[in-house]
Amino acid sequence: MKRLTILALSLTLGFSSCESYLDILPDDQITSETFWTSPSDAKMAINGVYNVLRNNYTYGYGGGYDACTPNAYQWAYWEGKQMQVGAGTITSTDEYIVLYRWEYCYQGIYRANYFLENVDRIASLSDSEKKVMKGEAHFLRAVFYDLLAKSYGGVPLVTKTITSGEARELKRASIEEIWAQVHADYDEAIANLPQDAEAGRATLGAALGMKMKAYLYNSQWDKVLEYCNKIDELKKYSLYPSYYGLFQYENEGNSETLFALSFMAGDFSQGSIFDRYWQPQNLKYGIDGSNSTAPTQLLVDAYETVDGSPIDPLNPYENRDPRLDFTILRPGAYFQGQLYPVEIKNHTGQKVGFAIRKYTIETMQVVGTQSPLDFMILRYGDVLLCKAEAMIELNQQISSAIDIINSIRTGRNDVKLTAINQELSQDDARKVLRKERRIELALEGQYWDDIKRWKIGPDIYPCNVIGGQGEFIQTKFANGYKLDKDNLLPLPDSEISLNPGLTQNPGY
Repeated sequence: MKRLTILALSLTLGFSSCESYLDILPDDQITSETFWTSPSDAKMAINGVYNVLRNNYTYGYGGGYDACTPNAYQWAYWEGKQMQVGAGTITSTDEYIVLYRWEYCYQGIYRANYFLENVDRIASLSDSEKKVMKGEAHFLRAVFYDLLAKSYGGVPLVTKTITSGEARELKRASIEEIWAQVHADYDEAIANLPQDAEAGRATLGAALGMKMKAYLYNSQWDKVLEYCNKIDELKKYSLYPSYYGLFQYENEGNSETLFALSFMAGDFSQGSIFDRYWQPQNLKYGIDGSNSTAPTQLLVDAYETVDGSPIDPLNPYENRDPRLDFTILRPGAYFQGQLYPVEIKNHTGQKVGFAIRKYTIETMQVVGTQSPLDFMILRYGDVLLCKAEAMIELNQQISSAIDIINSIRTGRNDVKLTAINQELSQDDARKVLRKERRIELALEGQYWDDIKRWKIGPDIYPCNVIGGQGEFIQTKFANGYKLDKDNLLPLPDSEISLNPGLTQNPGY
């Protein structure tokens, strides 16, 4: 049977196909004619847009996307092909991230468009409530187009519901048109969102921050600085005093959180997968962790010593940047009171020698995929580094930019590193900033975007993944990294087969 893709399907169907889009009620109990009647309907519909963020191919796999970089290795083929993306062997016929990121982003866009076209039908919804919800819909549509632009470049631009026939005739908009739509939607969000909201919902700070990151991706440094300053003017965000505590359940929603993907434990599979796929096997707590993504020696080697002295090869984990042990579970460390990798082990970590510690909960037992720990899509430490980068790239106030970097290296109670010398050239300051971003944001899914926007793929690849016993595992981008090809994913062949007007990206 011919497969009708999300781009064609999700742009044409309404709530009569609830399983595909809202996943809330059976399709024989809800239609567009009966649905838009109460404020609870509007809340249900906007929640359906948020729900797409939880998919593994949008933001639901979190820091696992570091497997697309030298930072991590992915063993589990079925979990998403980050292994192939990171190795440079992805093809246009692949499913997983190639196809499913496309599908789910357009599903989210469909839901946002459908919401914006129908929410005014609810007469009992106050104007102030509508304003906020419309701001959320614009924000989320921007997030999905933001992901599409970074992943595929120019894509079909759809801001209303259309017929399946129209969907099959869509052409790719230019990358400039997509980014213009992203910023227009973020502007609508900024005009309508409040400073504070319940956990997991978009706020003014989230919209300012995500718009800033869109400018960052395109090296629009003046605008990056402008929006970093707008975030600071809210006087709402600050570095959390503990780097370790920043990623623990009891501290979620802390002062560093601008926008987080919200999870909860319970009976309806609303928890995150991080503890299931990050944690090592722990028989004491009944956890059969797979650790499908694991840090590499390449990342471990990037952590410096506290005082800048050489790493002791006989005691390689002594005197190291504390963020190494807060991020990575390495040999000789304890997790939940058990020694790694003697008392506790994992699948992928057995190959590369390390496991992920960040975003795993050590203070409570987590069963299955029901971890309630939120994932921070954007946090203030990232904002500070964006501000420092903009100052460095503008070649102005470089000493002040180094001050910002030093605030991250010395400003937390549990991270105290030797301060960076303020008197640096622009080129040296850039190197310091890029290394600091890699370490501070390691295993948070940021480094893949950084590699692409810095255009450094040809400089860092090929690189070898070495196992825990020093054995060779894999060469990432064995044939080298080609910017015109490897900075983008291919469009799915299944989409092009249904719409010949869609042209493929170079090299695929």
